[in-house]
Amino acid sequence: MPSNLYETDFYAWTLEQSKLLKVGNFKDLDVVNLAEEIESLGKQQRQELRNRLGILIGHLLKWDYQSEKRSKSWQATIREQRREILRLLQENPSLQPYSAEAAADAYESGLDLVVRETPLDYKNFPEDCDYTVEQLLDPDFPSGIRQN
Repeated sequence: MPSNLYETDFYAWTLEQSKLLKVGNFKDLDVVNLAEEIESLGKQQRQELRNRLGILIGHLLKWDYQSEKRSKSWQATIREQRREILRLLQENPSLQPYSAEAAADAYESGLDLVVRETPLDYKNFPEDCDYTVEQLLDPDFPSGIRQN
C-alpha cells in the first residue's frame, strides 16, 4: 500500500513499514519506496567508506608531504580513520572488493583536504593515489607513525 506518508512524514513512514514487516503484513507494505530505501542504505555504506578513506588519505599526504609539521592530531586522525574503516569492512565484508576503487575515488577528496588545510597545491601531488589499500590500513605505515 503505497503511502503518502513517505512524502509527508518519512519518520512515521519508517515506523509504519517496520511495524508491517514485524507482523508479516506484506500486502500493505510500500514495496517500491521500501526497496529504494534499502538500496540507499547500501549506497550509504559505500559513501562512508569513500569519506573515511578520503580523510585518511588527506592526513597521510599531510604526514608525508609536511613532515616538519607532523602532529598528534594528524596521527590520531589517521588512527581513528583506519579503525573505523576496518570496523566498516568487518561489519560489511562485501565492501572489501570495492575498497581499491573507493580509495582511488577518495584520493581526490584527500587532495582537497590537504590543499584546503596546508600551503600545498594540487600540482605538488601525484595525479593518482600512490597508496595501496594494504598501506592505507596498515597501522605501521608509513614507517615511524606509531613513534610520534
